[in-house]
Amino acid sequence: MSGTTLDGTAAGSVAVVHMVRGEIDESPHLDVGRFSVPALDLDRLVWPRTEPGPAFHVPVAEIVDLLVETGEALKADREGLLAEALDRMVRVSPLPAEVLERAYAVLWRSFQRAGLYAQVDLELGGADVLDGWREVRLPGDRLAATRAFPPRLVHIIAGNAPGVAAMSVVRGALTKGVNLLKLPSNDLFTATAILRTMAAVAPGHPVVRSFSAVYWRGGDERVESVLFRPQFFDKLVAWGGEATIRGALRYVGPGFELVSFDPKTSISLIGREAFASPRTLAQAADAGAADATFFNQQACVASRFQFVEGSWDDADRYAALLCERLGVAREFSSASGPRVAAELREEIDVLRSLAPEYRVWGGYEGRGLVIRSPEPVDFHPDGKIVDVVPVGALSEAVAHAGVATQTVGVYPDARKAELRDALACAGVQRVVSLGGAGGMPPGLSHDGFYPLQRLVRWVNDE
Repeated sequence: MSGTTLDGTAAGSVAVVHMVRGEIDESPHLDVGRFSVPALDLDRLVWPRTEPGPAFHVPVAEIVDLLVETGEALKADREGLLAEALDRMVRVSPLPAEVLERAYAVLWRSFQRAGLYAQVDLELGGADVLDGWREVRLPGDRLAATRAFPPRLVHIIAGNAPGVAAMSVVRGALTKGVNLLKLPSNDLFTATAILRTMAAVAPGHPVVRSFSAVYWRGGDERVESVLFRPQFFDKLVAWGGEATIRGALRYVGPGFELVSFDPKTSISLIGREAFASPRTLAQAADAGAADATFFNQQACVASRFQFVEGSWDDADRYAALLCERLGVAREFSSASGPRVAAELREEIDVLRSLAPEYRVWGGYEGRGLVIRSPEPVDFHPDGKIVDVVPVGALSEAVAHAGVATQTVGVYPDARKAELRDALACAGVQRVVSLGGAGGMPPGLSHDGFYPLQRLVRWVNDE
């Protein structure tokens, strides 16, 4: 017996499902290493501009009803689609199975009615501008009308957290457009499981037919040079690292816009109030650990540098407690993560020899490691590693924030007001209570802009 299956894929490889215009793609699979994918038919992945997208004229209320039903179906998973995706996801994802299980168990939260309407109402001012033309009065008592017209979108989604796929499906559906989702190699299954669940809820529904989700190797010019054109799509919605964003920029031009969720890092600011009592110190350390370990520090919101207002001894007390709390399992993190990479171990071993200027708590087994340093280390802490830096005042830490800083967690809450303007000026996009970095409430800005506003095409009748 040969080492191939009947469909020609390598024995033991993980089969990836493609959805094309709301239906499972039955094309023969091609082996691409760790997994196999259906052969792409690029013509089926584009929607000609000579005809409207399937959902262009579907009322928002109907779309919300469908999304809510999809969320309930995801919660129950009676079709076993999420269970199947989870089983395959565990075999290719860097995240532990227990973290993936908990993340899949709450995917339905992205499809709750209140959150869906919060996005429409807070980002666009209401559904009327999606369902038709909103009349506006101009200076000089002139009347005009504007509409948030359905877009044609390519989404390059990130795979560091399953919620990104849910977020992309929700935003694509609410804006009524046609959507092509490129599956990331580290999450090949979440988006299609969601779309298959939606298709099971309402087979052939216009919103269902508005979505395709397929995999190709990122940067493959044979695919991207054909698809990334203004005659097919209005915007490229790109998540990911610098290489992904720079690759996307190659195709941006008149009529084809980039909406970028850039690579970001996050930090924490711990005020001297944390040292008022053992209870407040433990509270701050636990909150700091929660922010540092979100998706085992793979998410943009995960804190890597934490600035402590106080002396070196204060910072050491905080760092020791923080290290203990990094090894605690939480909803979106595991007690043990991957072992620290060899190149990081070498960097940290050097710092261990530089005591007392530097101190290190924890080991390399993946349960968490904390460095206390006089200045931020010049390497990227990763895999449940946190760098704790003492500062004389929290205002001094603002100098270490910039346009690549997404979220800043602050302890205690009362200190946020004095810092938020300076942090915003530095380029920060979110200021949160320490421990609250994970997740973003629907309807607020994301990476400094309102996504639904950017995804639609604004058209005026003057």
